[in-house]
Amino acid sequence: MISDNTFDEDFIVNEEEANMLYLKEANPEDLEKEFEFITNTPEEENGFTNPAFGCSREEFEHKILPGYLNAAKGVGLKEGWVPETEFFLWEDDRIVGLFRIRHYLTEALANGAGHIGYGIRKECRGKGYASEGLRLAVEQAWKLIREEEIYLSVRKDNPGSIQVQKKNGAYIHHEDEKEFYTRIRKSALETGLLKD
Repeated sequence: MISDNTFDEDFIVNEEEANMLYLKEANPEDLEKEFEFITNTPEEENGFTNPAFGCSREEFEHKILPGYLNAAKGVGLKEGWVPETEFFLWEDDRIVGLFRIRHYLTEALANGAGHIGYGIRKECRGKGYASEGLRLAVEQAWKLIREEEIYLSVRKDNPGSIQVQKKNGAYIHHEDEKEFYTRIRKSALETGLLKD
């Protein structure tokens, strides 16, 4: 997952700034800004993958974006893939991140990437965007997922991202040599840990 490698634990998004951040599903009306964000996000960084990196504008408009829209509906999925919704994180009229929410898990996803993957624009890292974006994504995920916990993963060499997840109620479920596998229980939302 791309996230806050330069996480500043003392930084808290104030309420005024938090109100300017919102998630918005991929859509044709925001094509230009979505294209700009996608083409400037690396193909792979910290575990977050962006298969559209390097695509042309025409390819984005006619193949990538329709693929996002279809995947959210579960249409035209590759074998073994699950429905997923691409949510862009906006600050006013600028995209600062992308949160990918898988609607349910296969065994491979349950033992790997989990429900939510996210990437934050490089110049926006360490400023609280990932924390607030994940809070918003978790709220959306509870509307979409079947499981009783939200599954995530994070590379061990990405301490900023594990802090973002913990701030949003995650606990480390298990680990391997390279990654922590975290979970967020519904009770984190119910107990007010994830507040508006």
